[in-house]
Amino acid sequence: MPSPFQSSIMKSLRPLGLALLLGISFAQAHAAVLANPPIRLAPEGTEYMCGGSGQAEAAFMDMVSPRWAASFQFAMNESGNGRNRVAGVKLVVRDAYNGYQALGVMADSPHLLARLAPGSYTVEATLDGLTLIQPLVVVQGRGAKATFVWPSNLSTPDQTQAALK
Repeated sequence: MPSPFQSSIMKSLRPLGLALLLGISFAQAHAAVLANPPIRLAPEGTEYMCGGSGQAEAAFMDMVSPRWAASFQFAMNESGNGRNRVAGVKLVVRDAYNGYQALGVMADSPHLLARLAPGSYTVEATLDGLTLIQPLVVVQGRGAKATFVWPSNLSTPDQTQAALK
């Protein structure tokens, strides 16, 4: 049986222990919220999410990409065999049959996920005035992916790209 002195110490430490536990829980929850990029709504009504600037965010985007209809990744060839991730890409997705614009946004990160309806699309990605075009077919329940890689001799805004290295 604890002495009266030990009992008083234990009683005074309980609030401290509870506060510490709550503080750790809040910090972990807050860090998880900060790590996840926000889901945005394009003017056309399509939901999308940009991310992948940091290593943790890139891992998160790779993890959730199968749950999205379309995944777009942006990179630039590097001397040798490597690639640098790039941001600041203007992305336009149009219905391949009627030209209707389903998504038109500026990708501020090297990975963009979009909730596109099933169908065939033409995707235009523009970086520093050079537009790359690819077809994309979205099938219900299966994620479609398009990767755009610009040549290494393209000049990009150094300030934006330096943050991605």
